[in-house]
Amino acid sequence: MKDFAGKTAVITGGGTGMGRELARQLVAEGCNVAMCDVSATAMAETVRLIEADGRPQGTKVTTHIADVSLEAALIAFREELKAQQQIDHIHLLFNNAGIAGGGSMVTDSRAAWEKTFNVCWGGVYLGVRTFLPMLLAANEGHIINTSSVNGFWATIGPNTSHTSYAAAKFAVKGFTEALITDLRLTAPHIKCSVVMPGHIGTSIVANSRKVQAGVDSDELTAEDIAAARARAAAAGMDMTEVSDDAIRALSVEAARRFLEDAPMTAAAAAKVILDGVKAERWRILVGDDAHKLDEWVRRDPEAAYEPKFYQDFAAEVGWRLGG
Repeated sequence: MKDFAGKTAVITGGGTGMGRELARQLVAEGCNVAMCDVSATAMAETVRLIEADGRPQGTKVTTHIADVSLEAALIAFREELKAQQQIDHIHLLFNNAGIAGGGSMVTDSRAAWEKTFNVCWGGVYLGVRTFLPMLLAANEGHIINTSSVNGFWATIGPNTSHTSYAAAKFAVKGFTEALITDLRLTAPHIKCSVVMPGHIGTSIVANSRKVQAGVDSDELTAEDIAAARARAAAAGMDMTEVSDDAIRALSVEAARRFLEDAPMTAAAAAKVILDGVKAERWRILVGDDAHKLDEWVRRDPEAAYEPKFYQDFAAEVGWRLGG
């Protein structure tokens, strides 16, 4: 698929981050876009930016509320898309939606753990199940599944539990790699790619808290504050003298740092992804940190989860996360 003009793309998690930037860049190339998200407000902002960019005449952009962890919600999204865009096929499926949370099997709730896993892995699996018939109906198609560097390196540092997200992203990577042969045998007009970004500037930190809590507010709940205290205690920090207001401020600052201090913007990441799709690369590493981490883990996999490995790597690439 050398260009996207006249094609139709489905994007999950289109309200913010890489999903938003994928939508903007695809529409700019003359591609029709149907996006879903759990936030209508966030998608409205994506549409506003698309219009401000100068949407090419004739391109269609539709928004749909859907929690990708729920098959019924994705089926409803598909049927709305068919009706609103008046088509029976799509060419591109970007399973991009993801959240964090549920890092510990020991101290985090089962509900938080499974919510993260069901969005990050279930959303990919159900996305393919739901939209595969529409890809089969097209003359060419491409499935793009977002994994992470955590799909080959299951940690964000020696002081932070990270089991649910990492497990999900490993599943996405393995599933997509297995699809290469499956599609070649059964639907050769459909290609697939697994995307593995490093640290990209997105709102995943803030968004994940909202999704986990089932709210659309920037204010931390009492449960959020208690969970933050528990995570800090698990990492060896003494939080007994830290006020709730201080925890709120730390949470806001963590989300700001992840978004604004990242080595790569979401817009730059989206361009790398789309260039990779055009080149039909099945493996798309996004960011210099992702390329370097891939090399480091391959070179010395036995050391990958030792504190020194993380410390040396973070110093090498300038990460200020985890620890």
